[in-house]
Amino acid sequence: MATDKWNELYLAAKNVLQPRDISRCIEAGGVAAAIESESGKIYVGVCVDTACTLGICAERNAIFNMITNGENAIRRGIAINRDGKAMAPCGACREFMTQLMPDSYRDIKVMMDYDNRRIVTLGDLTPEWWL
Repeated sequence: MATDKWNELYLAAKNVLQPRDISRCIEAGGVAAAIESESGKIYVGVCVDTACTLGICAERNAIFNMITNGENAIRRGIAINRDGKAMAPCGACREFMTQLMPDSYRDIKVMMDYDNRRIVTLGDLTPEWWL
């Protein structure tokens, strides 16, 4: 059931949410994300923020985890902030998901508000892709 999958995704992201300083130049874990791949498997990631912009967003980190494990397509995803509230993917993450699935990115479901179960598609967030 889709609702159960959203709960799984939320809990998976919440499980890795751990804001912390890695070094005096790097912070991590202030945002966590979980994505469901086409196979139904869940992959997670956290943001890694650096002093020199070499960091990564939680969503792309989760997607890289999926790709590392041999999968190439996303069904749905959620990112949560340090307060556990769902948040929209940034422009770079939207662009990456669009380039990952150029023919079907519009179908990826994104949880915008977990408490109120507000879900949109990446097509809603990225209606006119540049390529």
